[in-house]
Formats: sequence, C-alpha cells, structure tokens
Amino acid sequence: MSNDTTLVLGATGKTGRRIAARLRLRGAQVRTASRSSSTRFDWSDPGSWDVALKDVDAVYMVAPPVPGPAHEFVARAEAAGVRRLVLLSGRGADTWGDSTFGLEMRAAEDAVRGSALEWTVLRPSNFAQNFDEDLFHAPLLAGELALPAGPVPEPFIDVEDVADAATAVLTEPGRHAGRIYELTGPRGITFGEAVELISRASGRELTYRQVSHDEYAAALVGQGWGEDDAHHLVEMFVLMERELISATTDDLATLLGRAPRTFEEYVVRAAAAGAWEIRSEG
Repeated sequence: MSNDTTLVLGATGKTGRRIAARLRLRGAQVRTASRSSSTRFDWSDPGSWDVALKDVDAVYMVAPPVPGPAHEFVARAEAAGVRRLVLLSGRGADTWGDSTFGLEMRAAEDAVRGSALEWTVLRPSNFAQNFDEDLFHAPLLAGELALPAGPVPEPFIDVEDVADAATAVLTEPGRHAGRIYELTGPRGITFGEAVELISRASGRELTYRQVSHDEYAAALVGQGWGEDDAHHLVEMFVLMERELISATTDDLATLLGRAPRTFEEYVVRAAAAGAWEIRSEG
C-alpha cells in the first residue's frame, strides 16, 4: 500500500532541490531521487525506477531527456500505487506545433495526461536562474551574452516561484487535479534588458549581443554540444521569435494568491550572493 511519501525526481536540479526543502519544512515525508542521490534514479536504467516508486503517494516528475521513457514510467507509477503526479513541462507546450523543441516534454505530458492518476502539469517560462545557475552564467562571467534573441520579450519566472507552485500542488490533494498551469513572471523583458539589469546590480560592465541561429548553434558545438542538442536549443529561440510564449498569465497568482516575483528581485538576490563576481584563485 502507498503511504504519504512524496518522490521528488531531479532532486539535485534547480526545481527539485528547492521543492524537497519546502516539503520537508512542511513536515512531509520526502524521497529524493537522481543519478547521484542515495535513492538512485536514472531515466536510462528502468531497473532503478521501482525502488524509487515503492510506497510513494505522489511524484514530482521532470521530463526525461528523451521522449521514450515517460509512458513506461507512468505505467509503473500506477502499478506501484502512486495516486498523484505533478509534471514540470514548458510554457505553452501545446502551441509548439511541428517544432523539434521539447519533444520529451510533450511526450511526458501525453503520458501523464493519459493516465488514471490525479495529475497536474506546470508549464513555466524560462527560468530567471538560467542567468546564474545554468547556460547563460559562464558567458556573463566572461562579460558578454550572445544569443539569437531580439526584441520579443520573455516573461522570465523565478525558480523560487516554480518551487512554491509545485509544493502547493503536491500538498493540496484534489484541488489541482487535471489542471495545467502556465506560469510566468509578472512582465516580459528582452534578453538585452535582462543583461542590463544584471550589469547594474552586479556593478560589472556586461553586454548583450544578438547573433544568428547558425552562429549560436556553431558556438554551442564549439563548446562541446552535440549538433542535435544545439539545434534543439536554437529551436527554443525560434519559438520565442513567433511570440507564442511571450505573454504573461495570472496562473501563478491564482495558484498561490500572490503576484510572481519580479526579475529585479531575482537580480538583487543573485548579485548580493556574488553570482556574477569574478573570484580570484588562491
């Protein structure tokens, strides 16, 4: 029989580690799982799934890196007695059309939404934390961020808000069944404006430069990315250019009863923590 344990996949990632901490603070029983956690979970090794799912009531699921495994995982979750599943997907996933971007997220949505579980899907915009914890951080430390993004704004969302939303859904059984929440920040800003805000708050001279899709893909390959992975990331910027995911929503306010954090709030926190400082060795 299942108990009250919540399984958090991707437990070392941007959302997973924040959600796990919030759940524990609320007194919830939490099992964290990733390739490096004490409970091992690897999407490429289905043999690791059943141990992670044993005696679990709810699952926080981040889509696997490829489209294939999601349906089998959801089936195993049902067989193990899991009752609820919260999936992290991407903003406006059902508007992406024939784009090759996010095929794994769309496959995961199909698996979750087609299941007999009580499911909820969270579709956030690009994370503000991509500027200090992920892909955009190293270029900013070097002084320039170059991307194939121009004047179309992006309503960056603070990962802390995503974690708050996921925690609310995971701890409120029944209230969010069958819901899809499109989560955005309070306003859209361009990448150039984002870099300007980071520059001002950090006290560093940082610049933004728009490049072509081909230039960006070549730069990624030069950094060691596979050509397919580079192409898929470029496709995200193509979607952004179409203005399909540039609008803000009220879903986070509906879910949490408050406005989303601003990009400026994120920048102040990250700058105060030294996110964009160049530290000398020794």
